Amino acid sequence: MKKYAYFPGCSLEKMAQSYHHSSIETMRKLDVELEELEDWNCCGATAYFHVDELLAYTLCARNLAQAEKQKLDVVAPCSGCYKNMFSTRAHLQHEPALADHINYALEADNLKFTGSSAVRHLIEVFVQDIGLDAVKAKVTQPLKGLRVAPYYGCQILRPRKADEDVEQAHYFEDLMAAIGATPVDFELKLRCCGGALIITNRKAALSLVRNLLDNAAKVGSQVIATACPLCQVNLECYQKLVNQEFGTNFNMPVLYFTQLIGLAFGLPPKQLGIGTELVSAESVVCLARSKPS
Repeated sequence: MKKYAYFPGCSLEKMAQSYHHSSIETMRKLDVELEELEDWNCCGATAYFHVDELLAYTLCARNLAQAEKQKLDVVAPCSGCYKNMFSTRAHLQHEPALADHINYALEADNLKFTGSSAVRHLIEVFVQDIGLDAVKAKVTQPLKGLRVAPYYGCQILRPRKADEDVEQAHYFEDLMAAIGATPVDFELKLRCCGGALIITNRKAALSLVRNLLDNAAKVGSQVIATACPLCQVNLECYQKLVNQEFGTNFNMPVLYFTQLIGLAFGLPPKQLGIGTELVSAESVVCLARSKPS
């Protein structure tokens, strides 16, 4: 059984519990264990790197050092957590003086960062580590006929890693196709959802959300698949406000990609956290329960 140090982060503890449950359950079906990282701390989110960069790096380095202590690679479902820890590891590997400075602070916890534990986004584990063939082999209820808009968001692919194709990424689409769904040509799949801008400039943030929902609707999407808690919140929870602000009538289900995979694996919707969403996903569930032809 493959094992990772699982970093749920603050979001999956509360508002994104459905992402947490569906991640654990789908990984278990694929014989992968997500062992929660011991004594983890908040990654600092995006904002803290603009408040105190040194302490923000230290927060992430502490988590990485914990994973090294467990001799496991880190997997993060949240795109923000992933970006912060991936970037911290890369930065400290190229800045040994900074790494030494941070390790001096980590001595208080008997920890040391060396960079030996890799950082993976959960969707990368599905596609690259487990592989699409292995995912497809576990499908018992293919989501045939379901048109999915795969929404990467702006943080999984940035900053660019090695020879990664940032502008023409296709692995999310490939993963959705592996579970029998039909990925649509979602032009704005890499555009920002507004993130925390909803707090400081609500109209601008709602405009970004409207553009994404409009694009998904125009290409015939029946559901948007996300890989980030904040993206999910913005796209689902603010649909009503978008409708009020712009006179639209969006009613688009927004599910985590792990929930869709779980449905295709034949897992009960409740076990995947489906039923707690604000925009009903009953149409998606009904399609998943229908017998494949």
